[in-house]
Amino acid sequence: MLAVLLLLIAGALTARLIVGRYQHEPVGLANAVSDATCISCHQSKASFQQTAHHLSLRLPAPGTMLGDFGSGSNVLRTSNPQLHYRMDSTATGFYQIAVQGRAPDTTVRSERVAYVAGSRKGQSYLYWRGDSLYQLPVSYWSDLGWANSPAYPDGRANFDRQIPPRCLECHATWFESVPDSHVVNRYRASGAILGISCETCHGGGRAHARRARSVLRAVLPTAIVNPVRLPRERQVDGCALCHGGTEPLRTPPFSHVPGQPVEKQFRLAAAPDTDRVDVHGNQVSLLRRSQCFRQSHMTCATCHDVHREQRDVTELSGRCLSCHTVQNCGLFPQYGQALVGRCVDCHMPVVPSVAIVANEAKGQFHVKVRTHWIKVYPELRTLSGNPQATSDQPNHPKNGQRQ
Repeated sequence: MLAVLLLLIAGALTARLIVGRYQHEPVGLANAVSDATCISCHQSKASFQQTAHHLSLRLPAPGTMLGDFGSGSNVLRTSNPQLHYRMDSTATGFYQIAVQGRAPDTTVRSERVAYVAGSRKGQSYLYWRGDSLYQLPVSYWSDLGWANSPAYPDGRANFDRQIPPRCLECHATWFESVPDSHVVNRYRASGAILGISCETCHGGGRAHARRARSVLRAVLPTAIVNPVRLPRERQVDGCALCHGGTEPLRTPPFSHVPGQPVEKQFRLAAAPDTDRVDVHGNQVSLLRRSQCFRQSHMTCATCHDVHREQRDVTELSGRCLSCHTVQNCGLFPQYGQALVGRCVDCHMPVVPSVAIVANEAKGQFHVKVRTHWIKVYPELRTLSGNPQATSDQPNHPKNGQRQ
């Protein structure tokens, strides 16, 4: 019996020496499993499947489309009287149709929606032309309805905006590019892993799943990245991959390895000296500029639980009170406990985007996003009419003071 035990121990040690420390690689078809596989063991994280990250790119279906495709609600007029768009839903799929000219002499261009990007504030739509991926000219915004896609000119049908890999990196886990020296938007549709998956942040899970089911799992490396165990900068880098700006890639697309510096992929530029921030802007740089960040050990995960949907500003404001106290606010003598739950709206206000703009016949529509530069904004009031802090309040935690 003792001999058998010794053989098992020797075998386990040998296996560990052979396997050694697991070398993490970029996620791809060769090392990926699926979110369902991850959740089969980590059932407490199942709510991740309802988050905006997970739903950032998906196939079109009645339950995924925000826009109304019904007659009377499916037409977008433009400033050009000879151009309008119609959004149709048929048994074969969802379509965007550009109708040009005056009846009965009209020409029609119809393209089938291949992917839906976005899940809450708005959606844009992609279509295939051969093996090349393009954005469709009409998007849908929850606060507006059907509108020209961001930065598209009003009154001119444009079906030619290419989708480069850098866009897909932030909406998908994996796409295989087709090398082409002339264009950047050729891909193999088969095998694409849509949306941000568990493996985007944790690494390919195939080896991890295999080892977790092995009788030697107690001695084998886990072969997975746990961001909580990474240094602070590497934790933030995981978010900076998509929230760190739109600088050109230095490496092939989809080559980021969780836990490695994102600077290997692209240069993290400093944020411009402005209060405004965009979803496609450098939110991480604005956060790093904040004194709350600089004078603490906070990371993005201090406030954000990526495994569940978070839309309750009152709950998020409660994270501020883990370092600050409401009594320290300079407005406390005037408003007292009414300030509780309003930290985020005062110090991370929602502002109009300067990049995500829809050009309409009636003017421009600016999508509103929340800045991640945490500070006092004396020139703004929150949309709900909450009291707004002013910069001349010496006891307000505007200087990043921890209480």
